[in-house]
Amino acid sequence: MSARKSVYHRYLGRMAVATMLYVAAIFVAAKTLHHAAAISPMAIGLALLPGLAVLLMLYAIARLLIELEDEYLRLLEVRKSLIATGVTLAVTSVWGLLEAFTAVPRLEVFWVFPIWCAGLALGAVVNKITMGSAGLM
Repeated sequence: MSARKSVYHRYLGRMAVATMLYVAAIFVAAKTLHHAAAISPMAIGLALLPGLAVLLMLYAIARLLIELEDEYLRLLEVRKSLIATGVTLAVTSVWGLLEAFTAVPRLEVFWVFPIWCAGLALGAVVNKITMGSAGLM
């Protein structure tokens, strides 16, 4: 296996574990806690578990950027992250203004990370269209 493929293989492994933990933690928290559960150490712990999985996902992305030796591939990954950040800032800022001045439904902060992840997918598409490669392998 080439060095590049092993870097992506480790990244995908880290992301798979983090994603499974995220889905499991969301499921457990949703089944155990009510929307407005009383504050208790158990409730706080269960509510924070998905956040720990998010931190693992961010760690996986950071490790990928650190481990990638090919500067072009690193550029593609950084572009994806920048596009994701731009999309997230645009959506949350515009929606926040709508919330401030109209009666649109509230956007829960929970959705910021999923919006960012959707931005990563959009970034991969932009990379593919503009650079000829989405990055991953």
